[in-house]
Amino acid sequence: MSETTAPSDNSEFNRLWWHSRRGMLELDVLLIPFVEQAYRELAPEDQARYRKLLSCEDTDMFEWFMQRSRPEDPDLQRMVDLILSRVQPD
Repeated sequence: MSETTAPSDNSEFNRLWWHSRRGMLELDVLLIPFVEQAYRELAPEDQARYRKLLSCEDTDMFEWFMQRSRPEDPDLQRMVDLILSRVQPD
């Protein structure tokens, strides 16, 4: 069996995957594919931003992703923009 990531990396990824499941469909359809398809390729700084995003309230994230408001924190705004750019390409 060939494993491309260390077990500790897998457990960290699994934890992030479960934290990405928010129970709100609008967030789940954005966050789950993002963590599955893009998270591992992010720069370490952006991975940290994603983890920071997961600590936010669902209602805030919903407003940001629906583009009804913007996060005051530029790190969070960068991550929102990055995730939205994957579903709304130019």
